[in-house]
Amino acid sequence: MSEKRTAKGSALRSLTWLMVLIFGIVGIIGSGMLLGEKKATFIPNLALDLSGGTQIILTPIVEQGESVIPEQLDQAVSIIRQRVDSTGVSEAQINTSGNNIVVSIPGIPDSNTLALIKSSAKLEFRAVLAASAGSKTEIGKEGSKPIKTSSAKPTSPSDLNQISAALQKEYENLDCSKTFRKPGQIDPEEKPLVTCDRSLGEKYILGPVEITGVDLSGADSGTVTGANGAATNEWAVNLNFNSAGSDKFAKVTQRLFPLTEPQNRFAVTIDGYVITAPTTQAVITGGSAQITGSFDQASSKSLADQLKYGSLPISFAVQSQENISATLGSEQLAAGLLAGLIGLLLVVVYSIFQYRGLAVITIGSLVVAGIITYILIALLTWRADYRLSLSGIAGLIMGIGITADSFIVYFERVKDELREGKPIFVAVESGWNRAKRTIWVSGAVSLLASAILYILTVGNVKGFAFTLGMTTLIDLTVVALFTYPAFRLLTKTKFFSSGHKWSGLELKETASYGYTGRGTFRVASTVSSGKAAKASKEAERRQTIAERKASGDVTSSTKKEEGN
Repeated sequence: MSEKRTAKGSALRSLTWLMVLIFGIVGIIGSGMLLGEKKATFIPNLALDLSGGTQIILTPIVEQGESVIPEQLDQAVSIIRQRVDSTGVSEAQINTSGNNIVVSIPGIPDSNTLALIKSSAKLEFRAVLAASAGSKTEIGKEGSKPIKTSSAKPTSPSDLNQISAALQKEYENLDCSKTFRKPGQIDPEEKPLVTCDRSLGEKYILGPVEITGVDLSGADSGTVTGANGAATNEWAVNLNFNSAGSDKFAKVTQRLFPLTEPQNRFAVTIDGYVITAPTTQAVITGGSAQITGSFDQASSKSLADQLKYGSLPISFAVQSQENISATLGSEQLAAGLLAGLIGLLLVVVYSIFQYRGLAVITIGSLVVAGIITYILIALLTWRADYRLSLSGIAGLIMGIGITADSFIVYFERVKDELREGKPIFVAVESGWNRAKRTIWVSGAVSLLASAILYILTVGNVKGFAFTLGMTTLIDLTVVALFTYPAFRLLTKTKFFSSGHKWSGLELKETASYGYTGRGTFRVASTVSSGKAAKASKEAERRQTIAERKASGDVTSSTKKEEGN
């Protein structure tokens, strides 16, 4: 009796944890909606193939006489895909069409996503020769007075002798509030550049390019760590250079550090515009640098994303941007949902036919799995901008088969235990101990397959792999926290424990004769000769190869004894 009470308490605890999980996810989404979060919703977003979205066509810009090679386009597609993925947009399609790159994004993307895509983002690092804000002009060490130009040959990229009279006049006449660059303009890397910081309105004369985006291995945002090792509230952008970039950056900072404002600054430009121009505060030789300033969390992440995914092999101009309709539409969505419903009904019908009363557990498991899947997709829609595509729906439909496979394995294991004459509460426990290993291994194989697909593929296949992996994890959760505990509780009711003919656990029949191995059945004396003969045939059919071999050895030895 104590074992039964312990089993009941354990089953109730498992079901309680399942309820906590479900209501916890629902509560998180609900609280987001109450707090006015725009994306918090219980309605999943649909992907490009089902809801339409925005299409941007990018055309490469090259100097006269040059041409675009396929390797450059492939590299650009990879970088643009990284940019889009970094914003959290899912199910986007980025591919080439001739020499153009076509970017298709579901829904209406935000301004940051559009900026990352539209920016051709030729990333360059240049030393600052002159800088000013507003109408005030400051060049070198002469304050607001123009310096005397010289014909002397510059000795370094920071040498003010690079500033010619024409360059100085261009700088003084520059108005950052007006458009002064052509779309896709290409600047010679070996010459100084007059440009602006579009956000601050500060204008610059910059030296030649010394470092490019290919020298940068990574960038991320985070809070600044204080002298005592504790994090502060100040946000910064962390840069990491590759081996070649580390050597270049060390030489540049070694030259800039002793100089005075503004020549001790090092500007970072994208498409010829300055995005940041920090002051050099030390000689940096480790290949890592930190940019600090008036950043918040959003602005530091935006700058880090621009630096991380900013180096395209060629420049691009936006040829067109337009809204596109769904490629598959509501009819295909309805067809996919109908296929899932038909599959679900077939599983339910099979379960009722095969397991009778135990179909309650089957239906319950499928309902619980469906609820968890739906609210998880809703949570991902809010927190990760996840969008459900038709391929994703296919992965969800496959989840029905995975869930059905788990309870079939468990039910058959329990029936095997009952055939061996074990009491029902013992059969439920020992059957679970034998079935769970098969269920875990099957789930692990499915997870491995979905992980490989997700890593090695792109586009719609990636969506299928994601939902397949998610439904597999949900199945393992449901079978452990619902199917098994519910079975334990049901077997304590009179209907199931008595082995009613509609329960799916016909104990009277299994107790009359049961398979014992070696091709033999245990047959009760009350069983009719017809059933006994049927048991004999069933025993022969159930023999394994080892049992047949053992049975043959026994028969041959018996014949030898009779011959002697």
